[in-house]
Amino acid sequence: MSLLFRRASLASLGLAVGLSALCLSPLMAQETAPAQPAPAAPVDPNTVVATVNGQPLTEADLVLAEGELSQQFAQLPAEQRRAAALSAAIEIRVMAAKAVSTGLDKDPDFQRRMAFLQQRALHGEMVEKGVVDKVTDAEIRARYDQEIANTPPVNEVHARHILVKTKEEAEAIIKQLDGGADFQKLANEHTSDPSGKTSGGDLGWFGPGQMVPEFDKAAFALEVGKYTEQPVQSQFGWHVIKLEDKRTKQPPAFDDVKDQAKQAVIRDKYFALVKSLRADAKVEIPDANLKKAVDTMESAK
Repeated sequence: MSLLFRRASLASLGLAVGLSALCLSPLMAQETAPAQPAPAAPVDPNTVVATVNGQPLTEADLVLAEGELSQQFAQLPAEQRRAAALSAAIEIRVMAAKAVSTGLDKDPDFQRRMAFLQQRALHGEMVEKGVVDKVTDAEIRARYDQEIANTPPVNEVHARHILVKTKEEAEAIIKQLDGGADFQKLANEHTSDPSGKTSGGDLGWFGPGQMVPEFDKAAFALEVGKYTEQPVQSQFGWHVIKLEDKRTKQPPAFDDVKDQAKQAVIRDKYFALVKSLRADAKVEIPDANLKKAVDTMESAK
C-alpha cells in the first residue's frame, strides 16, 4: 500500500524517543537469546500497565506505541520491544505534559501541524474503514478476471544458440548443421556464452522483447526444429539460433497475484471516493497557475 494510505506515525508528530528507550544496544539483543514464547493469552486492552502522574497508561496504549515505533525497535527481541515501547510511551507522556505546562500546545505553528496531522489520521481511518475493509473476495476475483481478459495472449519460444566472435565461424557451424551435426554438441564445443557450454546453448523459454532486437526477431521467425540459415549479428557477436518449441504463455495463477489484484481494487475505490468527495466540495484556488497545475494533476488520476 502506498504511503498515502499509511497512518501518521508518532515519529511524524515530532515526538522523540528518549535515550532510555534506545539504550538497549544491538549487542545486548545478541547476547540475550530469548526462549520461544508460548502463545499469549488475550489481554484486556484496558489493563493498566503504568500510571504517569496519576494518569493510566493502558495495554491498548502500549500496543499502539509498539506499532507506531516498530522501526526503532525492529532489532530487539519481543520482550525488550515491549519494555522499550513502554519506556518511550512514558517519556512521551512526561514530555508532552511539560510542553503543555509551558504553553507549547498554544503555539500557532504547533496547532496548525496538529490540525493537519489529525486530518491525515482521519484520512487514513477513512481509507482503512471506508475502502480497504470493504473490499470483497468477489471484487478481487473480478478484477483478476478482467485483467486476464484484457491481456492479449503472448507467445513464448524455447531456443538454443551458439555464440561466436566472427561471421565466418558462425557460417562454418551452420555448414556442419546442414551436414547433420548435433546442435547441442556444437554449442558445448564452440559457444562463447559461458552458460551455454554445458547446456547445449539452452536459453529456456522467453517472450518478445526479452532478448536483443536482432536475436528476438530471428528466434520468433523460426519454425519449431529449425535453425537460422544465416548468422545473426548482435552487440554480443554472431549467433546461430535453433528453435526448440513455441507456446502461448499462461497467465499467472489467481493466488500468485491476488495481492496485486486487491491493491488495484483498493486504488480504484480510493480514487472513485476522492473524485466523488471532490465533486461535492467547494474548492477555490486563487493562483491561476497553481490551479492549472492542480487540475492537470487531478485529471491524470
